[in-house]
Amino acid sequence: MNIALRFINRSNDCGNSEVVLFQRDVVPEFDELAIAWRVIRYCGRDCIHPFAYSSDVEVALGDDNGNFSPRIAAANGSRLIVATHASGRPRLARALDGTVHSNIEVVNQMGRGAVNVNAFVAGRLMAAKSAVAPGQKAIFRFSPVLWIGVGSQIEEGRALASAVVSSANTPLELAGIASADIVMTGGGAGETAQPFQFKLENVLRL
Repeated sequence: MNIALRFINRSNDCGNSEVVLFQRDVVPEFDELAIAWRVIRYCGRDCIHPFAYSSDVEVALGDDNGNFSPRIAAANGSRLIVATHASGRPRLARALDGTVHSNIEVVNQMGRGAVNVNAFVAGRLMAAKSAVAPGQKAIFRFSPVLWIGVGSQIEEGRALASAVVSSANTPLELAGIASADIVMTGGGAGETAQPFQFKLENVLRL
């Protein structure tokens, strides 16, 4: 399901800051870093940046050369397996043994070779598990919550610096929402500068 969102800059910043949106995996690994799902740049005061968030997740394998396998839709509770294709390359497929709790599981069933497993939301990379070895599994579970904050030199689809993640402490709860505006206020320079704040407005519920 798609949720129509509009970012609106009502801050004292004139589009110089980069606004990043990302999700926190409900079952993160110790060394896992959040991925910059969407970065909004050069959005001036009173300007609007429309985009869509989807509750649907797609999973694909990836390698260190920037190649990806075809994506497979995977709702919470899905189990996927990684097997060896006739070509010798890893192949992602649906498991035949049903669902698994509320997680998305991707099990590496190859005899050898680690794989990178990627989760996409609305066509953009949201999370990744690197070097999943044979016999191991990548586990994803997302709640309908986007986190938002301000940073600099952020690259979409790349891991966020821990300082950005720790400072981006505003959750946007999207459960049961059809559309909403994300309004940014604050900012500025000198003694009158205020922290950036984000709030959902004009919320239309399902």
